[in-house]
Amino acid sequence: MKPVVATNTPLAEQIRPKTLDDFVGQKHLVGPKGIIRQFLKKGQIFSIILWGPPGSGKTTLARLIAAKTKSSFIEHSAVSAKKEDIKKVVVQAKQTQTAFEQKTILFIDEIHRFNKAQQDAFLPYVEDGTIILIGATTENPSFEVISPLLSRCRVLVLNRLDQADLRKISRRGEQKLNIELKPKARQALIKISNGDARQVLNIIEISHKLFPHLKKISLEQIETAAQQKYFSYDRTGEEHYNTISSYIKSMRASNPDAALYYLARMVEAGEDPLFIARRMVVFTSEDIGMAQPTALVVANEVFRACETIGYPECAINLAHGTVYLAKAPKDRSSYNALRAAQADVKQFGNLPIPMHLRNAPTKLMKELGYGKGYEPYPDKNKNLLPDKLKGKRYFFPKPK
Repeated sequence: MKPVVATNTPLAEQIRPKTLDDFVGQKHLVGPKGIIRQFLKKGQIFSIILWGPPGSGKTTLARLIAAKTKSSFIEHSAVSAKKEDIKKVVVQAKQTQTAFEQKTILFIDEIHRFNKAQQDAFLPYVEDGTIILIGATTENPSFEVISPLLSRCRVLVLNRLDQADLRKISRRGEQKLNIELKPKARQALIKISNGDARQVLNIIEISHKLFPHLKKISLEQIETAAQQKYFSYDRTGEEHYNTISSYIKSMRASNPDAALYYLARMVEAGEDPLFIARRMVVFTSEDIGMAQPTALVVANEVFRACETIGYPECAINLAHGTVYLAKAPKDRSSYNALRAAQADVKQFGNLPIPMHLRNAPTKLMKELGYGKGYEPYPDKNKNLLPDKLKGKRYFFPKPK
């Protein structure tokens, strides 16, 4: 084996692909029929937003596109970049275009962290072609990128890397460091990394630094290097909303197993238990309703337990509540009735309330007919709605 030359450059940077053929994963983008490969073959280039999970290859793709098109490449992170930095890029891009007839690609990592004013700053220069923007984000660009900018970019979605991709990346890292992971170690590494190539390489690199004299890395050594499992879960991002949505829909489908699985993902990721409990209360009111009114009592008690006890014990209360609500009968008739009534309120505004239902606290109001003919227990067919809605029904109980 060749000796490993000491370097401060991270392993992920050392083995970053130099060509599209070396790129691992994202075949729908870089494969023979992939859109990126196709537009590069034609020499075309346009502004794009690369949306995908951490470690899926967004930065690498941006650099490969710049290299292939022989463009000037300027990289900034939205975490630290300021409007002044963008202005400098624009000046430099104009000079480069004039002097060398070379296009400039501005790569903004974590573009979702730019606020509206910051995104507005480079919008005109994307529009007139002064810069080609490549933005990278782990968040849904529909929510995080302003509409004018989004309309001028093509959104390309990157998928989480599969096990075969991660295995290939792992072997490249091992080869670079002249080490070898034992089969169980590599299998655990791939599981821990959760589809993130950067995590694979970081953990391999840490294990090599912790055990520099070993040529074969064991399961225990990988677990020591990893220290903790990595969960792709941002409590303010899309994965947060996807998980709670799946949890609610599983309870709605009366599937306690699926609901418990998504609950477990949230609990393990450290989701606020009160957030989960609040969603349980809302779900109970919307989906169970009159089918089992006491379910709301259970949901409220789960919320109270979470408020009083907290983690880790309140996860048990959440589990009890989840199973109970998932198995409870469902009836959205009250919820649907409310929404239908709200629609009429929005459409017709404040329709005159029937005189017999109006409050009559004064003599004048009584003389004007307020409350006249009011019956506390009228015939069920007596109209109590405004005249324009006479006979209208909102509530249709679920057939038993």
